[in-house]
Amino acid sequence: MTLPSADQSAPTAATAPSTGLTSGGSRAPRRPGSLGPVGLVLAGGISVQFGGALAVTLMPRTGALGVVTLRLAVAALVMLVVCRPRLRGHSRTDWGTVIVFGVTMAAMNGLFYQALARIPLGLAVTLEVLGPLALSVLASRRAVNVVWAGLALCGVFLLGGGGGFADLDPLGVAFALAAGLMWALYIVFSARTGRRFPQADGLALAMAVAAVLFLPLGIVESGARLVDPTTIALGAAVAVLSSVLPYTLELLALRRLPASTFAVLMSLEPAIAATAGFLILDQALSALEALAIALVIGASMGAVRTQAGRGKMEVAG
Repeated sequence: MTLPSADQSAPTAATAPSTGLTSGGSRAPRRPGSLGPVGLVLAGGISVQFGGALAVTLMPRTGALGVVTLRLAVAALVMLVVCRPRLRGHSRTDWGTVIVFGVTMAAMNGLFYQALARIPLGLAVTLEVLGPLALSVLASRRAVNVVWAGLALCGVFLLGGGGGFADLDPLGVAFALAAGLMWALYIVFSARTGRRFPQADGLALAMAVAAVLFLPLGIVESGARLVDPTTIALGAAVAVLSSVLPYTLELLALRRLPASTFAVLMSLEPAIAATAGFLILDQALSALEALAIALVIGASMGAVRTQAGRGKMEVAG
C-alpha cells in the first residue's frame, strides 16, 4: 500500500507515545484490557466492515448518498462535541492538510458506498484494496513486486469469473477501484493530520469538512427521508461503527505503529468484510471468490513487506 515515508510516520516529540518506562528504567505495568497499536487497527477494521454491512441494510431507506451523508454528519457532530478542537493557532499548511483529508474522506466514502449498492461487501473491499496495492507496486522498483502484481491480477481474474466480470456490476467495480485510490490518499493524510493536530482534533475537523461537502448530495437524493427517526438512529449506528471508532483508532495507531505494519493489517480488510457480509447480509462467497480474496490479501501483504524491507536496507546503507 502507498503509505507515508519513514520520516513521515515517525512520531514527533509532541505525539510520541509513552515508552512505558519509569524514571528508574523499569517497565511500568500495562493497564489491564488496554489495546496495543495492532489491536487498535484490528478493532477498527472489524468496526468499519460491520458498520458497512449495517449501511447496506439502510440503503433501501435513503440510497447510497443518503447513507454517506448521515454517516459523515453524525460522526462529525460526535467528534466535534467530544474533541472540541481549537480553531486558532494552526498554520496554512495545517489547514490545507486537514481540508485535503476531509475531501479525501468524502470521496472515499461516497465512491465506496456507491460500490456497495451494486456489488457484495467482501468483493467491494477486495477491489478497493487494489488501489493502495497498485500504487505500492508502482512506487517500488523491485522486480519481486511484479510477482505481487501478478498475484493480485489473478485474484481479479477469479473475481470476474474468468475475466469477464459477468456476475458483477461493472459500475460497481469501477466505484470500488476509485474508492481504492482514495483509500491510499486517506492513509497518507490521516498520518499527516495526526502529526499536525493534537489527539483527534484534526480528524474531527476533517470529518466536518467531509460532512459539509456531502450534505447537498444527500439532500438531493434522499430529501425528507434523512430526518426519519428510525433512519437517523440507524445512520447514527453506522456513523459510530464506520467512522467515529475506526478512524479514531487508526489515527491513534498510526502514531505508534510503523506505516508498513499498519498497511499489512489493513490488507486483512477484505477477509473481515467478507465475514461481515456473510453474517449480516447473508452474502456467501463461492470457492473461487474466496480464493480470489486470499490472493489479493497475499499480494497486498507481500508488496508491503517488500517495500518495508527495501526501506530498511536504504536506511542501513
